[in-house]
Amino acid sequence: MFTGIIETVGTVNKIEKEKDNLHITLESKITSDLKIDQSVSHNGVCLTVIDINNNYYTVTAIKETLNKTNLKYLQVGDKVNLERAMLLSQRLDGHLVQGHIDEIGTCIEISENNGSWIFTFKYDKNSNNIIIEKGSITVNGVSLTAFQIEENTFSVAIIPYTYQHTNFNQLKLNQIVNLEFDVIGKYIQRLQKLE
Repeated sequence: MFTGIIETVGTVNKIEKEKDNLHITLESKITSDLKIDQSVSHNGVCLTVIDINNNYYTVTAIKETLNKTNLKYLQVGDKVNLERAMLLSQRLDGHLVQGHIDEIGTCIEISENNGSWIFTFKYDKNSNNIIIEKGSITVNGVSLTAFQIEENTFSVAIIPYTYQHTNFNQLKLNQIVNLEFDVIGKYIQRLQKLE
């Protein structure tokens, strides 16, 4: 489990394809604290550390993960939001994030708002994923509050700190992002279907 509070931004150093899998090597300031077999969120995707070499570590994304996330679009030099799994002894500053991406979305609008930024995203209107006004949403692993909810679009406001310390400062129009909808909402939706 994660919180959606990004610890640092890593840089993709190498990408190697092996059959349907991608081995992604990143450079990060948290590398020295990592261990083999540890879970780390990469743009919201929970991946396992399989190798560590100095300031670099490697994770593997399998076909299922690549089909459902934006990791398949990564290129050397790209910035990736990173968060290690949460400790149960610490405060939950974001919201409960599983690291399991529900679907990808597209950035359809970016506007500067006198010291902050508004990003608007659209997602598949047939996906049945739900989001509510002022509800939690994870975009590329970042825990955010959604507003201006429409049929299949929502907006988030990004403060300067988040803009500077995540890959939101690299995000462009029409770019694909990973979306994880609030787990509580997903359970409620599932229970309603069973009634």
